[in-house]
Amino acid sequence: MKFSENWLRNLVNPSYSSEELAHLLTMAGLEVEGIDSIVPAFDKVVVAEVLSVENHPAADRLKVCRVNVGGAEHESLQIVCGAPNVSAGVKVPCAVVGAKLSDILIKRTKLRGIESAGMLCSAKELGLSDETDGLLLLHSDAPVGEDFYKYYELDDHIFTLKLTPNRADCLSLFGIAREVAAVTSMDYVPLRVEPVQNDINDILTVDVAVPEVCPLYCGRVMHNIDCEVLTPLWIASRLERSGIRAINVVVDIINYVMLETGQPMHVFDLAKITSVIQVRYARSGESIQLLNNNKVNLKPDMLLIADENSPLALAGIMGGSNSSVVQGTTDIFLESAFFQPEAINGKSFDLGFSSDSAHRFERGVDFAATRNTLERATRLILAICGGKTGPITEVKSKLPQRLPVKVRIDRIKRILGIEIDNSQVAGLFERLKFKFSANGDIFHVTPPTYRFDLTIEEDFIEEIARIYGYDNIPASSPRANLDMLPASEMGRSVVQLKQIMAMRDYQEVINYAFVDAAWELDFANNKMPVVLENPIASQMNVMRSSLAGGLIANLQFNLNRKQTRVRLFEVGCCFLKDDDKDHVQMENIAGLCYGDIVPEQWGIQARSADFYDAKSDIEALFLPRRVDFEVISHPALHPGRSAQILLNDKNVGWIGELHPRWQKKYNIPKPAVLFELHLNALLTNILPVAKEISKFLPVRRDIAVLVDNHVSVRSLLKRMYAEELAIVSEIALFDIYHGKGTADGKKSLAFRILLQDTQKTLTDEEVDFVMTHLIRILEREFSAELRN
Repeated sequence: MKFSENWLRNLVNPSYSSEELAHLLTMAGLEVEGIDSIVPAFDKVVVAEVLSVENHPAADRLKVCRVNVGGAEHESLQIVCGAPNVSAGVKVPCAVVGAKLSDILIKRTKLRGIESAGMLCSAKELGLSDETDGLLLLHSDAPVGEDFYKYYELDDHIFTLKLTPNRADCLSLFGIAREVAAVTSMDYVPLRVEPVQNDINDILTVDVAVPEVCPLYCGRVMHNIDCEVLTPLWIASRLERSGIRAINVVVDIINYVMLETGQPMHVFDLAKITSVIQVRYARSGESIQLLNNNKVNLKPDMLLIADENSPLALAGIMGGSNSSVVQGTTDIFLESAFFQPEAINGKSFDLGFSSDSAHRFERGVDFAATRNTLERATRLILAICGGKTGPITEVKSKLPQRLPVKVRIDRIKRILGIEIDNSQVAGLFERLKFKFSANGDIFHVTPPTYRFDLTIEEDFIEEIARIYGYDNIPASSPRANLDMLPASEMGRSVVQLKQIMAMRDYQEVINYAFVDAAWELDFANNKMPVVLENPIASQMNVMRSSLAGGLIANLQFNLNRKQTRVRLFEVGCCFLKDDDKDHVQMENIAGLCYGDIVPEQWGIQARSADFYDAKSDIEALFLPRRVDFEVISHPALHPGRSAQILLNDKNVGWIGELHPRWQKKYNIPKPAVLFELHLNALLTNILPVAKEISKFLPVRRDIAVLVDNHVSVRSLLKRMYAEELAIVSEIALFDIYHGKGTADGKKSLAFRILLQDTQKTLTDEEVDFVMTHLIRILEREFSAELRN
């Protein structure tokens, strides 16, 4: 939002400098992004009238002008000028001898032998424009001899506000003036408009087919206006300094009223309207040529102003070129309406352009001022363009309700942290021009019609803070009792798990949860992933159900940068659909090993990380709990080198080498080992139980048994441990043998069994009894044969 400081000070003029006023507005929540001067300061430039123009005797493109620059004796100067639009009778700015414009010092000089005592100026030479097509022509009533700097009100600044979307009320000069008055405890000049006296009875019937999105529509017919009149300087300059170009006097007036009040308006050429004005949604196949020359194929959710034959305007956004006011227009239909923000919101984005009207309507305009704004524009048109006016046609239905909101003193104190009494709060609401009633320590405040952002108690407390002054709220350090929180030994934090992974030489990565659908198919065989409606990129169109894809991408990234040893892990959320097609979110931890098990060095023989290295890392994560590994088939993993991870016979994850198919597809030279675990299985812990340490020597016995190839080592170990024999302290596999001496389909498994008692030395009879018991279990349940 840009505006002229002088314009604002005509409405409210606090005793602050421009910089102080900017700081005041910023601290009130209306951030001032910049303050710019209109032009660099200059003097000795006056309003001049060209009396006569003659051709230069020695130059075809130069003219010798006689110029009246005013003064007591109406001094006339001879000035040589090359501007194409110089002519007798025009009034232009003239820099007299001694004036300095930028780096140009005006002197008496000769141009092709003819004396010149000054310079007739263009807008570019005065710093008013970056382009020029000749002299800056002034209005015919410009007073000759007056200081141009004063006449053009160049002692001014342009303020640029960076407004947040909730402050639509400050998209107008009266709104900004209201804020300045509230902050400075001053009065401002509100807009008061007396209805005009109607000269004619002509009306245009208005049919609002969608009152739910257009609850208020006002229109008026005007005849015999003069569109050839020049826009007054005070309107043109204020428009220009607000970033709006002048078009024609009628359009300039309604744009001026929009800047003044915040209410967008539109004006139609009455001769181009047939019969009834309709407010409706677009119909199939309709299109409209807009004022910016864009042709729009209309969608059914686009609101239109139309007549019986065709659309006239995109409601609240932009008018159509076929009904616009042009040179020669004498009869107009003036429109002022309130459109619900949701009917306009987003339409400009879809169309690829914005407009001042849409910018205001989609944030909400003051529906209580809609009719008065029409009266204001009518008065200006009558005063400047003349004409006759008809009565206002008003179609009104259910407008937005402004219900009182309860604001409590105790709540104000608690949120703002200040001591404030009822009288202070009442005074702040009065400065804001809010209607309220008080009942003890409770205020009932009605949001004004121009503030769509005030709906709950906290909104009004924010208003109190703004006007009270953020600088006046003391900054106090927070105080709290800091007690050591109990840390349960039965649980572990994610940070502790990350520390374990870091100590085992892994580096953490963080990837997007949005992944390529191909990853989900390759690494999880997920044919129905959670699909994103609005992906940020085409290759990030689904939510991941596994962390594997991101780790493989990280591996590729490192390999492309000549890294030969990669150990990564990630903790993150994964997403699945359950049987009811609802989204289920869970958190996993995954790791990847690739390349040498240790960095290259002379003391250790080089070896690539394998399944068992990653297996030891998983066991370290679960310590002191024991986990089991059981062969499975997984879509991401090598068919013969993958396993599921079991904790208390429940699946908590998987581990294995990357499938050769994916190794080839993703250009990975050597096998990578991956694992993924459910995080909640790692966050619980068991307390280690102290056991008596025996002072007696252990007894070791080894047994080797022949079993079928399909029998797993895990099943044998689990069954032997299930006996819970008191003197058995450890059972471990130390050898697997296939080959000579074993029958086809058989394998030899050798177990180490340690036996120890805490109270005495074991006897051979006790040891033999236990060994015989274990062997019989294996023979009976697994058809095992004891090897000689």
